[in-house]
Amino acid sequence: MDIGVKGRRAIVCGGSKGISRAAARRLSLEGAKVVLVARTPETLAETARSIMEESGVAVEYFATDLTLPSGRDALLDAYPATDILVANAGVPQTSLQYKDLTPDVWNWWMEAHFHSAMGLIYAYAPGMCERAFGRIVNISVSFIKFPQVSVGHSHAARLALAGAIASLVREIAPHNVTINSVLPGLINTDALHEAIRGMAEERGVSFETVEAELRSSNAANRIADPQEAGDLIAMLCAKQIGFMTGQNIVSDGGAYQGIF
Repeated sequence: MDIGVKGRRAIVCGGSKGISRAAARRLSLEGAKVVLVARTPETLAETARSIMEESGVAVEYFATDLTLPSGRDALLDAYPATDILVANAGVPQTSLQYKDLTPDVWNWWMEAHFHSAMGLIYAYAPGMCERAFGRIVNISVSFIKFPQVSVGHSHAARLALAGAIASLVREIAPHNVTINSVLPGLINTDALHEAIRGMAEERGVSFETVEAELRSSNAANRIADPQEAGDLIAMLCAKQIGFMTGQNIVSDGGAYQGIF
């Protein structure tokens, strides 16, 4: 199926690795003019080269830190308009006890997961509305549906973003501009491997033991390939997905057992 993104600019944040890289790959294979955004120029360059070799479509990249206002401003100066935005600050999940959550820590996580996305959404959405096409996909995490211990700082910022998006979508939907969020569960990324190593070290068990426990935590009994989430993100950018907006779509192999 032609998803209608050929020739459209797609800015993919956190695009050098993991889920965002997979989304960028799929969008490029569909003919979109992808711009990868992340912190490390060397990783970005290698990712851009790899995707471009496969898709045959030029891939650009821009190195900046989207958790900083100055980093977001730099991106907006370089690319003031886009048709597609995949919002993702590229910040790995970190466990923190409640006693460690000082005001500065709360503020940093709000900057990373709330302001980083909303700053770009508010900057790009007006142009999308003027051109009567826009697809924004935010990458969140499935755990905001069932919050976990020691990651309240991350959940709070992501839930604030979900609330803000739920209000904003009603203003821009008449202009064929949508915002949806993908809430992935266990995805085979460097960030997950790092988290598993940390859990294994803390408990004094092997990496394989923790990995097996995590696999069994969902009905599919596996850890997903990043491309599974990347393809879902690309599909939400399709011209055909104009009537779905403001949704938080869980992709976690059945780990979340709620109905809504």
